[in-house]
Amino acid sequence: MMAVAELEHSCERLPVPAARAGAASAWDALFRRYQLPLYAYARELVSDDSTALDVVQETFISAARHLGSLRDDERFGSWLFGIAHQKCVQHWRRRARAARVLDDETELPEDATDAGPDPAEWLIRQEDHQRFLAALAQLPEAQRAVVLLHFLEEFPLAEIAGITEVPLGTVKSRLHHAKLSLRRLLEKAEP
Repeated sequence: MMAVAELEHSCERLPVPAARAGAASAWDALFRRYQLPLYAYARELVSDDSTALDVVQETFISAARHLGSLRDDERFGSWLFGIAHQKCVQHWRRRARAARVLDDETELPEDATDAGPDPAEWLIRQEDHQRFLAALAQLPEAQRAVVLLHFLEEFPLAEIAGITEVPLGTVKSRLHHAKLSLRRLLEKAEP
């Protein structure tokens, strides 16, 4: 059996096997590596800071419970994003169920409260960024997920298919339609 000191040292090179063996420092290293990208991905999908933090926490809890099911340690990142994606889907389903329960005249509170910095301080780049984020938020969740995974997290399309649990052709189609929609939305939003 590997000594604790050896296990802790090995997590610097191979954090996934060390995490599987129970090394706390390996989990710390994995958390530090993936917490921000997971948060950014979840935040864009669920449009709420608090919910995105919950998604990240639930993702790591689930990963800790099910790390034994990971067959290829090199794919830990895409496996982890797959878990986060499923947590976001669960959030959408809960939100849709809650919306059905609400009275027809009652609407769910809008999660988009990011007004950004004072308008006097905005630079053109920030305005473009805000326009892009506003356009991205208008995409259907499935298209938004593909755009974020491909362009923000730089996952190959085949891995996105695994993360989102849809065929590769569907990923390509969603990405194509998302690009067209984004282009149209951004052209419409130009001042």
